[in-house]
Amino acid sequence: MATGELKENRDQPDNSDDPLLGDEPKKHRAKRGVPSGLWLRCDDCGETVFRKTVAENMSVCPVCGYHMYLSAADRIRYLLDEGTFEEWDGNLMPADPLEFFDKKAYAERVVSEQKRTGLRDAALTGTGMIRARRVAVGVTDSAFIMGSMGSVVGERLARLIERATEQDLPLVIVSGSGGGARMHEGILSLMQMAKVSAALARYDEAGGLFISVLTNPTMGGVAASFASLGDLVFAEPKALIGFAGPRTIKATIRLELPEGFQRSEFLLAHGYIDRIVKRADMKSEIARTIDYCGK
Repeated sequence: MATGELKENRDQPDNSDDPLLGDEPKKHRAKRGVPSGLWLRCDDCGETVFRKTVAENMSVCPVCGYHMYLSAADRIRYLLDEGTFEEWDGNLMPADPLEFFDKKAYAERVVSEQKRTGLRDAALTGTGMIRARRVAVGVTDSAFIMGSMGSVVGERLARLIERATEQDLPLVIVSGSGGGARMHEGILSLMQMAKVSAALARYDEAGGLFISVLTNPTMGGVAASFASLGDLVFAEPKALIGFAGPRTIKATIRLELPEGFQRSEFLLAHGYIDRIVKRADMKSEIARTIDYCGK
């Protein structure tokens, strides 16, 4: 399926129920007299900016450079050469083995999220070209149940990695998941961490090149598994990356945390990631890395 056929979701993900991200800035209400939908406020600098200007700037704040939410469809559009994306395993649908119910039935939640985002689940996978270099690519989207990893996300990523191994393709996975493993699916969700990590181990044994790109947020079981296993780990500026969120950690250890704790700049300084790359430079940086590694 071509990138142009993907439904783009430009709504900000709803992380209000996520204990991992409870310390993230809350949405600001639009001021009276400002036409709805024309303006938005940057969560980092607080400036009110023209929504169209932000969209034309890859959803990066034109005032401070803060990297805002970007849908999986838009990430693929910006990362891959135009018209080259071919989706894999887009027919997979999540199961409901526990018949889980919280505020509403899990099956109903999935249907409502699919209608709202245009996605089948929280990941898009497939193949395409980056500066005329063919790659296997996966992107998770925090707008779909906070980008949590359930059976479909895990299965799609595992199949993506297996095809990359069979076809000797460089592998690029862009992580934007604030929900970790999806509790609604129980152990079937938790096992995806091991399944995807095992597929990556086989890919590594075959000599594959895995570039992991961390975006805001990359948390929970995603950060604790495949997102941290790249041969090279890139991150967008000021991305929140970790297992539990800063507020949860602070409440547990009852100590003040360092300034910028769990942000990509802090993680780069402490050796957790290899490079911070601006969104506008990511495509060129990945292409250059593939060439350097001889893939």
